[in-house]
Amino acid sequence: MARSARQLLAQLKNDIFLKRLHQFEGTISKILSLGMIVVIIAMVIDLGIVIGRSILTTGPGAFLGQPVIDIFGFFLSILIALEILENITGYIRSHVVQVELVIATALTAVGRKIIILDLNKVSGATLIGLAIAIFSLAISYWIVRHTNRNSS
Repeated sequence: MARSARQLLAQLKNDIFLKRLHQFEGTISKILSLGMIVVIIAMVIDLGIVIGRSILTTGPGAFLGQPVIDIFGFFLSILIALEILENITGYIRSHVVQVELVIATALTAVGRKIIILDLNKVSGATLIGLAIAIFSLAISYWIVRHTNRNSS
């Protein structure tokens, strides 16, 4: 009987600890989401400034070169930030990391890197590394998506 009471007390302590841990995770997730909102707003303002400067300072026909690539990089950075915010939001809702969304975010980040890449300044090894990263992420995404479809 005494052993049962000790086990019950130990279980109660574990439950209280886990409840506090769950509350801590929730609080941190909410702080991260608020921080991400601030970052996204700052990025959108920065994008507006870059677009305004590019339009005002480049001559006719010059806008379609490097300024457009830089602007695409900003757009993709904002999309990546929104995907990260979605990851945090999903975690707050269900306390589960959405692996499919994490892989999609990583694919977007590597794609952004390739889009803004200056091919004159990178080595062949870097390009091979990026290709391997994209291939690995694409295969991972396919596996996770295929697994999620079959389990539904």
